[in-house]
Amino acid sequence: MMSLIESGPAVLAPLLAGVLLPIITLTGILVIDVVTFFLAIFALMLVHIPKPVRTLEGQAGSGSILKEAIYGFKYIFARRGLFGLLIFFVVLNFVIGLSISLFSPFILERTNQSSEILGIVTSANAIGAVVGGLLISLWGGFKKRMNSIFIGEALTGLFLLLVFGLGRSLPIWVIAVVIGGIFPIFTNGASQAIWQAKVAPDIQGRVFSARRMIAWSVGPITPILAGLLADYVTEPAMRSSTWLAHAFGWMVGTTPGSGMALQLVLTGVLYMAVAIWTYLFVPHIRNLEAELPDHDQMQKGDEVPLPAAPIIDSD
Repeated sequence: MMSLIESGPAVLAPLLAGVLLPIITLTGILVIDVVTFFLAIFALMLVHIPKPVRTLEGQAGSGSILKEAIYGFKYIFARRGLFGLLIFFVVLNFVIGLSISLFSPFILERTNQSSEILGIVTSANAIGAVVGGLLISLWGGFKKRMNSIFIGEALTGLFLLLVFGLGRSLPIWVIAVVIGGIFPIFTNGASQAIWQAKVAPDIQGRVFSARRMIAWSVGPITPILAGLLADYVTEPAMRSSTWLAHAFGWMVGTTPGSGMALQLVLTGVLYMAVAIWTYLFVPHIRNLEAELPDHDQMQKGDEVPLPAAPIIDSD
């Protein structure tokens, strides 16, 4: 459902913006943005969020703001399965970050700067995410959620990176991003369900904040690396007589965009390799659900009031 909320607007918003912009100009677009923001905040104010029962873990992590902030990290580090799953996603985020930021320039280079084709491919990716959200909402995914994660990540690398990078025409790109857009939803949904099942509600805010900080720690770095690789390594190499051009020219070509295509293909292979290797050789991640009990199986503490300031998880 969260994926539907995030991806649904991405299907129609670009088209609607194109229609409205000449009529109400950029000022009107920004007014809509501000008004809808306050509507969302108002809706949140009307929702009652019950206070969760305090657990022994929650009581152990209570104290000053600094202590509670640090406790989220300590909680993750003390649980090998959760920590391993988190590192698994950190590695995948780093790998995909080396090419996914090239999505738009890759399409533009391959299509002689066609913004129309870029818009179609972008909307197609959002459609795939919507389809994934509908499927996971109706089906629920595999009973063993780790299977959804490993299978989803492997297929994400296959379609969203490898097949997409190999494509040289609109139909291939659309097929790749529609199918590839489905599987990250399976992965994210299963991962969120595991974390919510394993972490008690009264400490989820602290733990999930720490998780997000660690998981996206590579976020500011990888787009820079991706751009530098494309500008100074892969693009120049694929358009000249280098060993890269001789080795991979038959696969991705030697025209503008070929270097970025090579980055997409190689990161796709590496992305799949990480998912498959982790599944085969890291049992404490594969068996996380069985080895770590759910929070409702843990001993509850005294039902004491939570701090006045609510802990809200925005993960």
